[in-house]
Amino acid sequence: MSKIANKQEICNVLLEQAANDKDIVVLCSDSRGSASMAPFAKERPEQFVEVGIAEQNLVSISAGLASCGKKAFAVSPACFLSTRSMEQAKVDVAYSRTNVTLVGISGGVSYGALGMTHHSANDIATMASIPNMRVYIPSDHFQTRKLIEALLKDEEPSYVRVGRNAVADVYEDGNVPFVMNQATLVEAGSDVTLIACGEMVKPAKDAAMQLKEKGISARVLDMYCVKPIDADAVFKAVTETKVIVTVEEHTKYGGLGSMVSQIAAEQGSCRVVNLSLPDEPVVTGKSQEVFDHYGLNADGIAKRVMELI
Repeated sequence: MSKIANKQEICNVLLEQAANDKDIVVLCSDSRGSASMAPFAKERPEQFVEVGIAEQNLVSISAGLASCGKKAFAVSPACFLSTRSMEQAKVDVAYSRTNVTLVGISGGVSYGALGMTHHSANDIATMASIPNMRVYIPSDHFQTRKLIEALLKDEEPSYVRVGRNAVADVYEDGNVPFVMNQATLVEAGSDVTLIACGEMVKPAKDAAMQLKEKGISARVLDMYCVKPIDADAVFKAVTETKVIVTVEEHTKYGGLGSMVSQIAAEQGSCRVVNLSLPDEPVVTGKSQEVFDHYGLNADGIAKRVMELI
């Protein structure tokens, strides 16, 4: 099993595509190293713009380049990109419908010990609340590649959140099911549906294996497309399973769990339980330590399902 950071895969795809597409341009806010974009800056300096620590300018310049026909990728830490530049994301990118992909790196609790100032536990809610803004959180480097390749083919605004560290594979090379804006069925199941996004998909998949050993059939959906969310997949889970458990590296307010609950409420026939970060400054530590503390791991997910079934 390979472990590659999703941000590295974004750089890989952009480097490959930029060789034949001069309209691709990457912009950073003094973050090329932490964003794994240093290779792009070195090999394609004419297609790279260093803005410095000025996230609002980063987004506005990206929108300006996009209005001139460029395919702009604005890369910056998710904690700053989703807060400091929200107005520019709303007006210059989404309202103006410019071809800008905002890439929030080191999302969630990736910065670990740096604490709440560097955590981005509310970026899904922030970006999803903006009309015309799509929100994507890929689970591994295979899916990340498919997503970036798809985004390069359209001209709509989007926000992509990826973590800081290398992540375990959810899929296999040569077997990466991907349909734009449709949830991916990772595991079939009929008792409970686990709906996860980003780095939470792997522990959800592992939890399903644990539950299988206990005679519980768990469906696992990779909801990488948080907005537009795949309502059909949620409706199907509502009607075909007894309970839905959402798992996300985000506050419980306005994220994946909130969106799934809204859809499920229209049916009124299935309980939805959200596993997420608490509404408080989270403990400091490495990402996995934080996940373990709050039960956002395979054992914690399986335990919660056992309590519900």
